[in-house]
Amino acid sequence: MTTSWDEIRTAFQVARLGTVSGAAEALGVHHATVIRHIDSLEASLGARLFQRHARGYTPTEAGRDLLGAAQEAEDRFAQLLGRIKGQGEGVSGELVVTSLPSLAPHLAPVLAEFQVRHPSVTVRYLTAERLFRLEYGEAHVAIRAGVEPPSQPDNVVQPFVRMRMHLAASEDYLALHGMPETPEDFGRHRFVGADDDGGRAPFNRWLAQLAPRDRTTFRVADNGAMLDAIRAGAGLGFVSLLDRRCHTTLREVLPPREEWTVPHWLVTHVDLHRTPKVQAILALLKERARAWDA
Repeated sequence: MTTSWDEIRTAFQVARLGTVSGAAEALGVHHATVIRHIDSLEASLGARLFQRHARGYTPTEAGRDLLGAAQEAEDRFAQLLGRIKGQGEGVSGELVVTSLPSLAPHLAPVLAEFQVRHPSVTVRYLTAERLFRLEYGEAHVAIRAGVEPPSQPDNVVQPFVRMRMHLAASEDYLALHGMPETPEDFGRHRFVGADDDGGRAPFNRWLAQLAPRDRTTFRVADNGAMLDAIRAGAGLGFVSLLDRRCHTTLREVLPPREEWTVPHWLVTHVDLHRTPKVQAILALLKERARAWDA
C-alpha cells in the first residue's frame, strides 16, 4: 500500500485539533473521509498513529514522529510559495533583511532610504544572533560577519564591508582610571567583553591574551550591548571606527589593527538573487557602505 499526502495532511489536522469533526471542518471534507484517511494511513505504515478516546484522538509516539515531519514539510512548502511569489515581483511587496543587532543603527537608515525610493515596499528588518535560513525563505538578504565567507550551498555571497575595530573607552572612564600606556597598565584596567569564553572575534582572542579573564568585569551577549557598556564607562572595549564616529565621547586607546578587522558579507539565495527588489537593495547597501569603510 502507498501513503498519500492527503492522508498525511488529514492526520496532521487530527493531531492539531484533536477531533475528527474539527479536522473535517478544517479540510472541508466529510468526517467519514477523515476516518478513512487515518485508517488507511495506519494500515499503510503498520503502526498506530493515534489513541482513540471519548474526547478525541491523541497522537502516539509514532504519530508524533510522523506529524513532526509533516509540520516541517508544510512549513517548507509555505516558504517555497513565498519565494516563488517573490520572484515575479518588481520593487514592491515585502523585503526581509537580517543582520546582527549591532548593525541596526547603520542599516536602519539605509532601509528607510530604500523605502522612500520604493514606497510600495514593506520592509521587515530582523536582528538576531541566529542565522536566518535563506533556503527556507526566511529572508531575502542576510548580512553576516566572519573572517571566512559563509559557505552554505545555494547562496550567493558578496563582500560587503570590513569593520575596522580599535580599543576604546569613554571620556568618563579614562578620567577615573587614566590612559594605559604599557602592557602592565592594561593588565590593571577593567574591560568589557563577551559573556562566553572570549567570543569568536579575533580581537576577543587578543584581549584574552592581554588581560586576565577576571579583568573582564562587564560581560555582554552581543556587540550592541558591548558598545552601550563602553559608552557608559564600564571599561575598555573594542568598538568599530564607524561606531566611534557616531559617539563623540569615546576615545581611542589603541588604533585599529588588520587582525582585528571583521569582514561582513551580503548573502542571498540563488533563487532570489536576480529579482528586482533584491538587486535594488544590494546596490544601495553597497553604495552606502563605501563611506563606512573609510
